[in-house]
Amino acid sequence: MVNAMAIDCMHSIPQPPKESPLVFDASVLSHQLNLPSQFIWPDHEKASVHVPELQVPFIDLGGFLSGDPLAAMEASSLVGEACRKHGFFLVVNHGIDRNLITDAHALMDDFFELPLSQKQRAQRKTGEHCGYASSFTGRFSSKLPWKETLSFQYSAEKKHLPNLVKDYLCSKLGKEFEQFGKVYETYCEAMSNLSLGIMELLGMSLGVGKSYFREFFEENNSIMRLNYYPPCQKPDLALGTGPHCDPTSLTILHQDQVGGLQVYVDDQWHSVTPNFNSFVVNIGDTFMALSNGRYKSCLHRAVVNSKTTRKSLAFFLCPTSDKLVTPPCELVDNLSSRLYPDFTWSMLLEFTQKHYRADIRTLDEFTKWLQRKDDKII
Repeated sequence: MVNAMAIDCMHSIPQPPKESPLVFDASVLSHQLNLPSQFIWPDHEKASVHVPELQVPFIDLGGFLSGDPLAAMEASSLVGEACRKHGFFLVVNHGIDRNLITDAHALMDDFFELPLSQKQRAQRKTGEHCGYASSFTGRFSSKLPWKETLSFQYSAEKKHLPNLVKDYLCSKLGKEFEQFGKVYETYCEAMSNLSLGIMELLGMSLGVGKSYFREFFEENNSIMRLNYYPPCQKPDLALGTGPHCDPTSLTILHQDQVGGLQVYVDDQWHSVTPNFNSFVVNIGDTFMALSNGRYKSCLHRAVVNSKTTRKSLAFFLCPTSDKLVTPPCELVDNLSSRLYPDFTWSMLLEFTQKHYRADIRTLDEFTKWLQRKDDKII
């Protein structure tokens, strides 16, 4: 039997202090020469800024948006060619107000330059996709991205209130962010409308008609994300965003003039040079499944630099959560059998938020996950 004195001695042994959880505080880390190991990427994944530029045509949407059928055919042909090759293209004359884009970029500083404790009022919870995230410190323990994000939901569903974005941001950050919320509400609506136009071109290019995919996404339930990449004193060791394919349907990105987006094409990384007048558009995994694999979601990443903060605005078009993702019959035949099972967007979102870190294999791993779930049910 252990006597009382022994127990007292055991209780008096000092316990090692618990490690404090890692916090990505840009105001501190952007000046540090020694990076925490969690932000250092393996040698084979480390970035290089000296990569060739991705040569993709600027697709002029002016004629298409004004109703010119010949311009629409030309634009859809260029979109189809890009999506068969790699899934990335750039659009100009897109009809989005230049002042709206300028305001959306400028307002990012109002949020991201707040003290960390204030930004954390909108803290993103584990397993959720909306809110503020300082890197992914709460989700992963290695290969962390050197960035902060603020994500929020936008819905074109008629049943939703018209001020969903503004109301969400004010509820998290306070009434002083009302104008902030109004600008991003307007921006999201503009992105949703632009997405539906691009869906018409995708439908034409795939031979299913201009209305098929537009109607599929008419009442979209999408995600808007503000990306903020602070300076990093060892940019050759870190990545702003690691290599991944977007699990969503379509991404419309506007990057500032700093640059940093890179795309993996023909077995090497390429840069996508910023152009204020253009949007970068890329196919995501969900549309890859909708097209029965004919159009590809493309591996991409973001690099950082040691001097300047980089900002980007990313709108991720998504179907409503219960919409069945299944390719139109025109894209399934004896030569093109089904590549992926039917699923809903909510299932893929759950998989990427709770079970899998998005990469180039997301759709294949998701398919296996679905099959395992089905086997358990049987």
